[in-house]
Amino acid sequence: MQSATRLTLLLCAAWAATVLYGEMGAYWASYLACSWPSSPPYSSLPNNHVKIAVVADPQLMDSTSLGLPSSSVALQAAEFYTDLNMRRSFQSAILPFKPDVVLFLGDHFDGGPYLSDEEWQESLFRFKHIFSLNEQRSKPHVPIYYLSGNHDIGYSAFFSVHPEVLGRYEKEFGSRNYQFSAGKVDFVVIDAQTLDGAKKSKERSSSWEFVKSLSPGNASHPKVLLTHIPLYRPDNTPCGPYRSSPIINQRVSYAALDQGITYQNYLTKETSDLLLSLLKPVLVFSGHDHDQCTVVHSTPFGPVTEHTLGTISWQQGNLYPSFMLLSAGPKLSQNSTDMKPEVMTNLCFLPKQTHIYIWYICQFALTILLLVFWPTNGLGSLPCMNTFIGFMRSVGAELFSRTKEKNDEDDGEYEMVFDAEGSMHLVKKAVAKAPSASSDSRAIGRGSVVARAAAGKHQLEPDSSILVEMGSEMTSEDGAKLARTSKSKVRKVLQRLFRVIQSIVVIAALNVPLYMMLLFKDWIDH
Repeated sequence: MQSATRLTLLLCAAWAATVLYGEMGAYWASYLACSWPSSPPYSSLPNNHVKIAVVADPQLMDSTSLGLPSSSVALQAAEFYTDLNMRRSFQSAILPFKPDVVLFLGDHFDGGPYLSDEEWQESLFRFKHIFSLNEQRSKPHVPIYYLSGNHDIGYSAFFSVHPEVLGRYEKEFGSRNYQFSAGKVDFVVIDAQTLDGAKKSKERSSSWEFVKSLSPGNASHPKVLLTHIPLYRPDNTPCGPYRSSPIINQRVSYAALDQGITYQNYLTKETSDLLLSLLKPVLVFSGHDHDQCTVVHSTPFGPVTEHTLGTISWQQGNLYPSFMLLSAGPKLSQNSTDMKPEVMTNLCFLPKQTHIYIWYICQFALTILLLVFWPTNGLGSLPCMNTFIGFMRSVGAELFSRTKEKNDEDDGEYEMVFDAEGSMHLVKKAVAKAPSASSDSRAIGRGSVVARAAAGKHQLEPDSSILVEMGSEMTSEDGAKLARTSKSKVRKVLQRLFRVIQSIVVIAALNVPLYMMLLFKDWIDH
């Protein structure tokens, strides 16, 4: 019983360590594994750049995500744990970097265009809660910029028929085409869903007019292009070492009668080339693909790198959620003329939530197996352990016996003897050995054998009736033994089952409150 108690305490400690790491430590590890990018000349001066945290495709789950009704327990559980994971990621791995600006690359919701106003407002409330937008009043204000995504307003073929989704989006998140500055770097936000729309579309025309109005621009301030849908790249273009899913090639679907786009995973080549030639950006950021992809576009004015950032959500087809830290500088307050504007990036990965849940399941199965099959008297009662212990004891006894034999040879009585020259010598006395009793025992043994053999000649064979009676008594005794054995086995199984349930209750009583405390600590607004 003492062994079972020790096992229960050991499992309690193992589960506490697992819960602390899976629910809290993993996010701290992600924070410690990343840092703000900086170029070597200014690496000792991290405060001369504007620090921007970039997040892509939260895509909050809703009734359109799994094909389940809003009242479904499975959908509500998936929503809660997905929201909790993103909130923890933002609170524990992104905000501790103290960014000056936060940038969302689109697809805030999953079924945004198709949600009713009530459902859309509910998703908006969850979005603000996850990313601490409700807490901005009690903290130093951090500017937040948003891009519209296809899961927010739909593609051009949809919002040309349902323009109300555009108004609903702009009311909460602001304009879909605009520009902002961070340090001496200009960031250009484009509504990519309109660029390949119907040629006579008002939304398409307004987006291109905005782009052309920026093309002259301030040549001394480099531009960074922000688009939800990535720019065109040839099929099977390598995406770099951080991509975990297969490369997706160009797919574009058009509505009938030139009503716009119904689906596209990249902008068309003509649109991409025109954007690059008009804006001449030094860097491009995009989302939409849910996985990492870094490509270099060849342009007449030089190569342009595009970073397609993976999703922050572990439920959007990417087992390795991520975010990006971006340093843009120098700041406008910097008076040094030798500091050229630059943009630096660093990709950061978040905890692999799917792996953490698999770890929980495996540890639970291991816990049950240990509790069920752990010996009552500990590992020492196992035959293999007894064999191992016996082997070690025999080895030790052999070593000690050899030492004792040597010591016995050195022990004994000595006498002093003087030779004719007067020198003294020590001579070991002869010890008379006790007569061995083996011969007597053999003789006695032979005598006993003869006596038994002689006695056997005079033995009488038992009566057959006595044998039958004895056989029947043995049969009844065997039945009683079997019944007692079966009852004993049932008793042992019930005792083991009770012990397993008791240990599980103890483990749960200590770790479930810990888990709930960590859960509500991260979920409740501060």
